[in-house]
Amino acid sequence: MIGINIFAVVILLGILIFVHELGHFLVAKLSGVGVLKFSLGFGPRLIGKKVGETDYMISAVPLGGYVKLLGESEGDKIAPEDEKRSFLKQPVIKRIGIVAAGPFFNFLFAVLAFSFIYMIGIPALTSDIGGVQKNSVADKAGLKENDKIIAMNGKEVATWGDIAEIITRSEGKEISLRISRGTEIKDVRLAPQLMKLKNIFGEDVDSYKIGVLSSQNTTTRRLNPISALWEGVQQTWAMTELTILSVIKLIEGVISPSTLGGPILIAQMAGAQVKKGILPFVFFMAILSVNLGVLNLLPVPVLDGGHLFFYVIELVTRREINIKWREWAQQVGFVLLILLMLFVFYNDIMRIFSE
Repeated sequence: MIGINIFAVVILLGILIFVHELGHFLVAKLSGVGVLKFSLGFGPRLIGKKVGETDYMISAVPLGGYVKLLGESEGDKIAPEDEKRSFLKQPVIKRIGIVAAGPFFNFLFAVLAFSFIYMIGIPALTSDIGGVQKNSVADKAGLKENDKIIAMNGKEVATWGDIAEIITRSEGKEISLRISRGTEIKDVRLAPQLMKLKNIFGEDVDSYKIGVLSSQNTTTRRLNPISALWEGVQQTWAMTELTILSVIKLIEGVISPSTLGGPILIAQMAGAQVKKGILPFVFFMAILSVNLGVLNLLPVPVLDGGHLFFYVIELVTRREINIKWREWAQQVGFVLLILLMLFVFYNDIMRIFSE
């Protein structure tokens, strides 16, 4: 079990870190900036190979990675002929592009991963009705258990997700349903009712419902490459919104900090997904890639978002941020990052002992 978890997390983090750093690397190269190091992991160099000016390597601490650019720091010594290839000598818009490329590649990877899953095929609940709540609008309209919803508002539906989407978008306006009941086809009209429900954060929210339950029957949903790509974009956007909302809820105190997990929890979850099969593992990887992209864009010094924050200020004010301010911010950001890592490690350990 432990061996599977370690193998899964090495593959998982290895791919996601590589994708992230590849974004920085490629855009830097395309921008004419020199790249001195491309490392998977931090700390001492374990193995690697130098090709041209770039040292491609694997380092000892596998909790991240980095790309070392020519002239990335103020104190770097650069030959006069290499000045034009120095990172800090580039226009601010180029520097923004290089830094933003890492998170962007994480989002791009998620889009492609989700698209792959939808092309291979994913299980989806069918449109069969498994139960009708008494006195609900569906009950009053005559819907019954084992009915199959085949169309809504003239649009063919095949999955429970299709049904939920149309009901949500109705905003309480009357909708038409075509029902298959044995050999009989029936048309009914009803208006979804606004109800109080709990969202995933445990908060009360208003939601439109008609009072039917899924039969839990499943089908395999496969999409053509174009549809799968669009679904991948939509899924990535939805996961991005959810991740941002989760960060906000964490700050507001709606989500407990004790729910945060670190490498140990990721390893456990990755191992569990590997045992379920390649598609669940790829799906988990795509979700984690979105999380990595969003978290890296937070305006915290040390993270990509912190660098972008300074560069955007420079772009607006047309003046570089004082180097002492940047160094102080980097130190504060580094300390915060270390504290966060210690906290999530603590959560992981306490979670193990509480099981």
